[in-house]
This record gives sequence, C-alpha cells and structure tokens, in this order.
Amino acid sequence: MRGGSSKGIFFRAEALPVDPIERDRLLLRLCGSPDPYGKQIDGIGGGSSSTSKVVILAPSRRPDCDIDYLFGAVSVDSPIIDWSGNCGNLSAAVGPFAISEGWVVVPPNGIATVRIWQANIAKRIIAHVPMQDGLVVEEGGFQLDGVAFPAAEIGLEFLDPGGMGGDAMFPTGRPLDSLDIPGIGRLPATMINAGNPTIFIAATALGLDGTELQDRINNDTMLLARCETIRAHAAVAMGLATSTTEATEKRPATPKLAFVAAPKSYLASDGKRVAKEDIDLLIRILSMGKLHHAVTGTGAVALAVASVIPGTVVHDIATGSGGNGRTRMGHPSGILGVGAEVLLQDGEWIVTKAIMSRSARRIMEGWVRVPSAIPNYSDR
Repeated sequence: MRGGSSKGIFFRAEALPVDPIERDRLLLRLCGSPDPYGKQIDGIGGGSSSTSKVVILAPSRRPDCDIDYLFGAVSVDSPIIDWSGNCGNLSAAVGPFAISEGWVVVPPNGIATVRIWQANIAKRIIAHVPMQDGLVVEEGGFQLDGVAFPAAEIGLEFLDPGGMGGDAMFPTGRPLDSLDIPGIGRLPATMINAGNPTIFIAATALGLDGTELQDRINNDTMLLARCETIRAHAAVAMGLATSTTEATEKRPATPKLAFVAAPKSYLASDGKRVAKEDIDLLIRILSMGKLHHAVTGTGAVALAVASVIPGTVVHDIATGSGGNGRTRMGHPSGILGVGAEVLLQDGEWIVTKAIMSRSARRIMEGWVRVPSAIPNYSDR
C-alpha cells in the first residue's frame, strides 16, 4: 500500500512467524535485504527508506482501539529491521486496510473513524477515512506534495504524541541543548520525543541553507557521515542508545535528524516554485541515512510541536507559526501543513494532539514468494 509519501508491504499478523527472529529473517529476504548494490533487486522492496517498509496489523484487543499497528523500517543494505518508531505516512493506510479486511464496522457512506494502537511507540492515532457505498474512497482531488497523483483525503489525529512509553517529551528536560560532538564541536540542538524521537539543528550548522534537494545531500558522503555522527551522539544524549555504535548499527531509523532554516523561495524536486511567503520554515529530514524526498509524517509532527514551544531551534527559526495553528513547512517536494495543540501545565509543555492530512491506496494484494533457504543474520 501507499500511505502518504511512503510505500510499504502490509501483512496480517497471523500470516507471519510468531518468533521475532524468524519473522525478521523472512521479511528481510522478502524485501531483498541486505543488498550491497542498494536496489533490493531480488525482493519487493523499493530500494529507498521511503519504500522499504513493512507493516503488521491485527484486530486490537484494547477496548479503546480497533487495530494494532506495528511498523518496521527495513534497511536496504544491512540485515536490520528497526522496530523502534512509527511511520506517520503509512499510518494513513492502516485505517483503509482494516476497513477493507472487514475488521472494523463503519458506516457505508461518509467519514469512517478508525482507532489505531501504534504498538511501536504505545500511542493512539485516529484515522478519518472517506467511504462510499461500503468501500474506502481512494480517488479524489487532494494533492499531497511528494506523491505524483491526487487522491482522497484522509485525516489523521496523533493523540498525546509527546514522549514515548512514559518518557518525557524533552529527554534532557530542556527544549535546547548544546551537543559536544568530537570532530564537529558544540552544536545547538533540540531533541524531542513527539511522533518519533527527532533531533533538530539549524541548516547553517552544516554549512547549508535549507533549500537543498536529495542529490545535493545524498551524493555527499562526508556530509552524510557528519550527519550520522550528530544523530548517533544525540541518540545517546536522549537515552535511546548506550553508545554511538549501537545507535548506528542497531537503531538506524530513530531518532531522526532534521535541519531547519528560515523561509526562502526555492524550486522543489518536480520543478515547481515554493514561495517564501507560503511557508513558515524550511525542513530537510534524513531517513535511514539519506535525505528524505519529502518529509516523514512523524518528523512533521515533531516539527509542528517544536515550532510552538519557545526556546526550541524550530521555534526560534520559524517565522509564522504560533499558537495552535498549522505550521507550513517547505520540504524537498513542496509544502506540508501540520497542526499541533499544546499547553503549558505546571511548568511542563503538554501536546494533546497533532493533526495532518494524508492519502492512501491499496496497490496490489496477493502472494509473494520467498526462497526456502533464508540467511540467518541473528548472530550479527
């Protein structure tokens, strides 16, 4: 299925091995990972972080949810599936999948509400899915930058997205920290748990202006290495890894690193002009070691939350966001608006909800064949 600007392989939980090691071996081989050539030619993965993803779904046993949703980021060139975070884009496809499978009782027409339990981060998501004559509406006029064709709009509410598993939204207790990174120096950064753990730094800290597209970043191996060094040290500072080596080798999907800048006009990856006055700030976010072609859904949530909290790198750079309005972010493929509702309670910032629109479509369904001889990577 396509969900937002990502594409993933969706499974019923009952179709996969119960043992996590056996499950991951199967899913890696199915996707065609690890592929030293970076293409996943011998599998059905798409050869990029946006298209090498798996989703496992089942009817929920929780009284306040309809569906249990587990997400895995499949590394293209390493034998790793990172289960540490959510995919905000593919979250848009969970509701339509569940409805099509008959797992949720919904009205035949109008807007269906699907309550989703995001198992990776232990958070609830509410999806609002358009219906007509008992079927999910997929076609429509909603255009999402980063997706080639228009589709029907799906509304997503990420409930209480701040913090994960009872952890604080700001792991260090501060909206702004100064990271001391060997070989790089001191770097102002906002480290936040909202949607997914995310690190925000100024584009200028990397010698960039925030208007860069994929080729500029992804062809610069030294820059990518510097970004990974920053990300790994921040992961340790956030308490998400015990060492930078662990962060790089075992947790490549989260936290994500993003760099932001004040609004500037630029040409998006499809050649259209993004005007300075139409955005509140620029964002470029890395996913699985490469610059994302648009913006991750959870990264957008983190940015929207950070933009309305004084003292963060994002808030200090953004020019037009504030209150509980929508933050308009300019990304490599265009513009995305995300709303965040926050309040200050007993001296602590609380985010009650983040809201965005996405679209989704079932691309195919059927069987995928996997060789009987599957490599064992569990000892690596």
